[in-house]
Amino acid sequence: MPYWRLFYHAVWTTKNRWPLIEPAWEDELYGYLRGKVSALDCIPHAIGGIEDHVHVVLSIPPRLAVANIVGQLKGVSSHHVNHAILQEQGFAWQSAYGVLSFSERFLPRVVAYVQNQKKHHAAETLWPLLEKMPDPKIDKDDL
Repeated sequence: MPYWRLFYHAVWTTKNRWPLIEPAWEDELYGYLRGKVSALDCIPHAIGGIEDHVHVVLSIPPRLAVANIVGQLKGVSSHHVNHAILQEQGFAWQSAYGVLSFSERFLPRVVAYVQNQKKHHAAETLWPLLEKMPDPKIDKDDL
């Protein structure tokens, strides 16, 4: 088995950045994502967000493509919300996402940031680089 230490921060929004993630079931969504990250042979470090977007801090083995992992996470979580939580077809993610790699020495800080998303948004103490994602107004699915 090869040695690897790769750390990623991924962020994506709900479709049109609508506030669709409700406090009543956000923990279930985050738990589901955590389980799926593990099932995909990746390591989940932190998952959090607010009503219109989610952050995932994870390690992805070099044999797996980041784009495929993020795409699978978005697809299965959207399906789970629509079929197991809401039981209707009203939840969707924006097609694009943002992803950054970072050094292991920053892992504790990035994990703490993601775990405290609500506080950072309320206090406006955001890290702009970790909040970067494509503008939902120009989502290619809407063109």
